Amino acid sequence: MSDVAIATIRSTITETLQGIPAIGRVHDYERYASAKADLKALYEYEGQIRGWFVRRAGAAETMPDTRLGRTAVDNRWQIRGYMSLADAEASERAFDALVATIQAAFRTDETLGGVVNTTFFQDRAGIQVDDLGPVLFAGVLCHGARLSLRTRHWITGLQGTR
Repeated sequence: MSDVAIATIRSTITETLQGIPAIGRVHDYERYASAKADLKALYEYEGQIRGWFVRRAGAAETMPDTRLGRTAVDNRWQIRGYMSLADAEASERAFDALVATIQAAFRTDETLGGVVNTTFFQDRAGIQVDDLGPVLFAGVLCHGARLSLRTRHWITGLQGTR
């Protein structure tokens, strides 16, 4: 695989999320605002908080493969989501279903349309659910999700190798 820009991977992850029906607002970076009302507005969808952001949380490069002239880059992506909590409507069930739909969307395409070599690592495949639970977000009680995704791509050229 040829060199892949982090921006392209981020964009592909974001576009995959945006393709999920009723996911809400999806941002390709973590949005901030100094006022709660402004932050809330960034994540509002159809009268409730229902939004997500994608952030690269880390990266590691393996030892260069001098025979093939390439190095593997493993990126760790964090996907955070929030949805207004409505106990009388059993909104936790809807949020769980939305998270399961996100997992399914990534499970069906290991290479994100050929943008990366893989999102499958040993015993982990696609989106991982790291944490689900109630949170206060922009002053509103919400369901919160912290999801993770690992991607691997190759970079070519071995500058600085022995």
